[in-house]
Order: sequence, then C-alpha cells, then structure tokens
Amino acid sequence: MARNKHPEQTVQLILDTASALFFQKGYDKTTLQDIIDATKLSKGAIYHHFASKEAIIIAVVDRVGEAQSAMLAEVRDRKGLTGAEKLREMFRTSLRMSFQGKILHMLPFIIENPKFMTLQMQSILGKAAPDYVLPVLREGIADGSIQAEHPEELSEVLLILANLWLHPIFRPSTPEQVRTRCAFFSQFTRQYGFELLDDDLIEAMAGFCRS
Repeated sequence: MARNKHPEQTVQLILDTASALFFQKGYDKTTLQDIIDATKLSKGAIYHHFASKEAIIIAVVDRVGEAQSAMLAEVRDRKGLTGAEKLREMFRTSLRMSFQGKILHMLPFIIENPKFMTLQMQSILGKAAPDYVLPVLREGIADGSIQAEHPEELSEVLLILANLWLHPIFRPSTPEQVRTRCAFFSQFTRQYGFELLDDDLIEAMAGFCRS
C-alpha cells in the first residue's frame, strides 16, 4: 500500500467532513460509512487515523476547544481592559460559541459519554481555569475591578458553573428555570464586583432548553 505523504491533510479532511455531517444529520444518525463515502477515502485510511466514530467526534470537539482556547488567550492578553472587563468578554464569547449549531448537534453524544465529561473536567481544572481565567482574576484584583480572596478556587467554580451547571443543554430545563439559574449566577458573581451575563445571552440560553 502506498504511504500517505500528507497525513495531516487526511486528518483535516476527515475532521472537516465529519463536522459537516454531524452538523447536517447529528452524531447518532451519521455512520462511519457516511464519512467514508463523503471523504472518498478507504475504510483502511479512516481507521489508520481514527479507531472509531467516537474517536473522530472527540477529535472534532478537541478542535473546537483549541479554537476556544485561542479566543481565551487573545482576551487574556488584550490591552486596555480591566480584569473584570476581560472576564466578562471571555465568558460571553465562550458561551456564545457553545450555542453554535455544529456543537449542539454533537451534544447528545457528549452528554451521555462519561469519557468526554471526564476530559471536560480535566480541561476546565487543568487548563482553562489556571491558564486563562485565573490570570484575569488576579489582574482584576490588582486593578480593583474584582474583589476576591481566593482567585484560584473562584476560577474553577466559575467555569464549572458556566460550562456544566448553567448551560441548559446538560439537563432538561424550562426557560424559566434557566433564567432563575442565571439570576442566581449573577447574584453569586456580583459579590466579587462583576457580572458576566446580559439579557441577550440569558435568552440565548433559554432558547436551547431541552425540556
């Protein structure tokens, strides 16, 4: 068999194609054969890079996470904003990204897969909180826009609440329940001198209820 001289391009093709199919049909209704047919690659070529459809979607979600990390880094390093302003921009942009249709079509798999949820917690506690949110919290404490005695713990709690507890797609909710949780979240953050949610973002969350 001829050696693949451009494995990175092949992986990119597989992930781009799978992303489009997951968006169009949803994860559950997309088969590995669909991906093979759309890429015009052999089954062996697919399996050379990915052991299963599950491995493909995890790689797709990882790629979304890389884009989100780049966004967080850009906001963290942006000049001319207070720590509280950076934190607000981080959370609003991140939550809006999570409402994109491509991600939502993958969520039934993500929610029900304990492996992914474990990876999500590891990502929050091992990278997102210490590398992006914590430096901004410390910057806000230094410039007076944030009042917090335990920034490390606060960085973790904020991300866990926003990404898992607050997000309406992780459990059946009515729009009113979502709005109530958002009100509590705003009350919680207000004691530290900042608010992260606005009316448009709250209504976007309520619009994705799975009740």
